[in-house]
Amino acid sequence: MELLKQRILKDGEIQDGGIVKVGSFLNHQIDIGLMDEIGRTFYELYRDAGVNKIMTIEASGIAIASMTARHFKVPVVFAKKAKSLNLGSQVYTSTVHSFTYDRDYDVTVDKRYLTKADRVLIVDDFMARGKAMAGLLDICRQAGAEVCGIGICIEKGFQGGGDALREKGIRVESLAIVDHIEDGRIVFR
Repeated sequence: MELLKQRILKDGEIQDGGIVKVGSFLNHQIDIGLMDEIGRTFYELYRDAGVNKIMTIEASGIAIASMTARHFKVPVVFAKKAKSLNLGSQVYTSTVHSFTYDRDYDVTVDKRYLTKADRVLIVDDFMARGKAMAGLLDICRQAGAEVCGIGICIEKGFQGGGDALREKGIRVESLAIVDHIEDGRIVFR
């Protein structure tokens, strides 16, 4: 998606350790026009897949999932990182490792909101090593839900998560794949 790539080059910040910071428009402060285009693009890529739910992990993925769901006209289910008292005990749980925060955490989804009748499109803002996606795939497996594919705004191709999922036969569509960072500059695949 050329619009997203240009925005990353214009407003993205590169930090030590291969961190690409896009908080000014994607996951801290949100450019709604860009977000709507992202949602429309995911819809165009997956509109014939029979998607009836959009899934993500809180918090950064929720805006992307919401704008995508708007185009599909389906609900959003998001995995919670913190188990609240009102969540109950009937949940699917998986442990994921966050590259950004360098820690493991459990994510949970209430069993009422994900079933074997669901055809799921998983979306998120970033993918590095694919650990968050592995957790969401595990939750879908537990529910018996079919995963139609994964939509990622920015994939860090040099960290291999997307390629590993593709090798397993999972359809992964990334709108911008960062191939590498060279002399402080992002180079797209």
